[in-house]
Amino acid sequence: MNFQRMNNLLGWLLFASALTVYILTLEPTASFWDTSEFIASAHHLLVPHPPGAPLFLLLGRVFSLFSFGDATLVAGLINGVSALSSAFTVLFLFWTITLLARKLVQGQAPSTEPVAGEKVLILGAGAVGALAFAFSDSFWFNAVEAEVYAMSTLCTAFVVWAMLKWEARAHEPHSDRWLILIAYAVGLSIGVHLLNLLALPALGFIYYFRRSANPTWQGGLLTLVVSGAILGGILVGVIPGLPSLAGDFEVFFVNSVGLPFNSGLLIFLAVFATLIGFGFRYAARTRNQVMNTAMLAFVFILIGYSSYLIVPIRSSFNPTIDENKPDDVLSFVSYLKREQYGDRPLLYGPQFDAQPIAQIEGAPRYERQGDKYVVLERRIENVYAAEDKTLLPRLYSNRPGHISEYQKWVNVQEDAKPTMAQNLSFLLRYQLGHMYWRYFLWNFVGRESDVQQAGTLWPTATKDGLPQLLADNKARNNFLLLPLLLGGLGLVYQVRRDGRKALVLGLLFGLTGVAIVLYLNQPPIEPRERDYTFVGSFYAFAIWIGLGVLGLHQVLRYLLRTPNLRVATAMVGGLLVPGIMAVEGWNDHDRSGRYSAADSAHNLLNSCAPNAILITFADNDTFPLWYAQEVEGVRRDVRIAVLQYLPTDWHIGQLRRQSYDSAPVALTLPQTSYQSGTNDYLPYVANPAVPAVNVQEFMQLVRQNSPCCKSRRKVARSYCRIRPTSFICLLTRIKSSA
Repeated sequence: MNFQRMNNLLGWLLFASALTVYILTLEPTASFWDTSEFIASAHHLLVPHPPGAPLFLLLGRVFSLFSFGDATLVAGLINGVSALSSAFTVLFLFWTITLLARKLVQGQAPSTEPVAGEKVLILGAGAVGALAFAFSDSFWFNAVEAEVYAMSTLCTAFVVWAMLKWEARAHEPHSDRWLILIAYAVGLSIGVHLLNLLALPALGFIYYFRRSANPTWQGGLLTLVVSGAILGGILVGVIPGLPSLAGDFEVFFVNSVGLPFNSGLLIFLAVFATLIGFGFRYAARTRNQVMNTAMLAFVFILIGYSSYLIVPIRSSFNPTIDENKPDDVLSFVSYLKREQYGDRPLLYGPQFDAQPIAQIEGAPRYERQGDKYVVLERRIENVYAAEDKTLLPRLYSNRPGHISEYQKWVNVQEDAKPTMAQNLSFLLRYQLGHMYWRYFLWNFVGRESDVQQAGTLWPTATKDGLPQLLADNKARNNFLLLPLLLGGLGLVYQVRRDGRKALVLGLLFGLTGVAIVLYLNQPPIEPRERDYTFVGSFYAFAIWIGLGVLGLHQVLRYLLRTPNLRVATAMVGGLLVPGIMAVEGWNDHDRSGRYSAADSAHNLLNSCAPNAILITFADNDTFPLWYAQEVEGVRRDVRIAVLQYLPTDWHIGQLRRQSYDSAPVALTLPQTSYQSGTNDYLPYVANPAVPAVNVQEFMQLVRQNSPCCKSRRKVARSYCRIRPTSFICLLTRIKSSA
């Protein structure tokens, strides 16, 4: 059997094996955190939290149809989207490693059929790397629940494999169609998660090394700049930029020209399509192949990105879950930009001790009133003095309790300005050390337990003195350092044999690891572990684990003289790594009997009185309830009011609408009294002449816009701050209904 046929067959065998493992360990129902929200939203094509994941939801909806009306099967089927995505990731990872390994074994341009020993080494390297990643802690965790990270990793694995396929065929006349396919995959990935875009600079170097006969440092630097510009152009210019420009057209032609609603949007689309047409015409007239390919790639990115149209389309139907209500182009832009979550300083900004010296009005928020767009409010932005800002502000959060958490990692005082050394120390010790390298070692060295903040389990660790909870913890996994050692050997081997590809993989590893750490700028407290964010980095290291089989074979040349014995020994040693990872990780990744999230939601809903209003606080006590009501139809007479969303007019508006068997909540205030920009903040000023005020009388004053409770509008509001009027209004409704 020739190599290509063996490569295809073994790849699909690994795909089937991985899919079988993931199905056997799949969670049969909803989980905690965002998975319950995604399952509920996918089942009925609702609008989840920004920025959404429309492609994931569409595929989840397709899978849910195979339940044929059995609501108890819906969650497992949508979880199966992640299982299938993860199995395909293993497939493309295998083919990626074999493409790289064949060049290392046979030379940079292999043209002959590998001999038997070479086939075993190449295919064995691919199998070891793919299986090691399949059984890695973070990837396996993502594979058995309905979250976006499994499909996002699939997008990364596919574009890396497709770029290597283009590289092998770049000399053929129609090879650029691979680049168009990659562009389409990148556009589709936007509808899942943005992590896949970080692979673009690495792909840029594959293109540069293939097209340049004599690569130079100057050319490499230019490649980094250009690929970074493409990345930034998509992140800023395409994703929020084009909708923002469409929104500007809409406001201008409606407010200034007097055209009806949506006229500006249609004019923008016509102008944009005309410009694209002129671009193609110019490329054809000048016979500019590069420009033509770039235009095609841009168009196919937009085609893939078009999955986001499902968000405003579904929102316009007022679904039961409609977060932020992005039903027009203006609110859709806010949804894409995740404005509700606020900002974190990245490269330059204030530290936790900085005090604002002024406030300025930022971008406006519009609402349709009559035949115009009216500015409801402007986002308030704080202004800080230059001396209160610094480069790389890592110690920036002044939320209650955060400063004391900073002090656990850095010797910083609450009333003293943090130094650059302290900022860098927090970056190295916490953000990189605790929130990245700890996760990296979990996957390739071992993990102490599944208790939050658990550390790395090194081979020398014992259970002496540990409480039973930790000593017998199912997530206590010890990989004996073997994945790390084999991956390190593969890295050294590739650097010595093919430095260019090692640079490409190193760039992919760094951008999906360290670069994300710098971008996230995580505060000192996280509600849960964030290892799922860095799976792209672990994917890159898994390639080195696979290439480590070739490195191990090279080392064995000094110990074993018989070629077949060297190959067999390298294969056995390599396969030992994913074998240990599978055995150690099975029991803690097996969720086949886990029903706690769904059961807790059922119990909580069934404990409520008929037509009750149930106030929840955050994700884990809200999303499973949404799942139970939306998917399984449990107690749809109970109205869920989310405390964190009560500062928003869109959530209050949803409470005032019928929802299944739950009647509209008869709130005390009209919309004009609680819409954004109105009564955002009601100051309390003590008045000795008024010892007490009845809450209903107070709400009457608010409804009348009385000077006694005038709002202060220019106050920067965080997402989690409760608007007093909305909460008092809800409490008044509950009291009057009791």
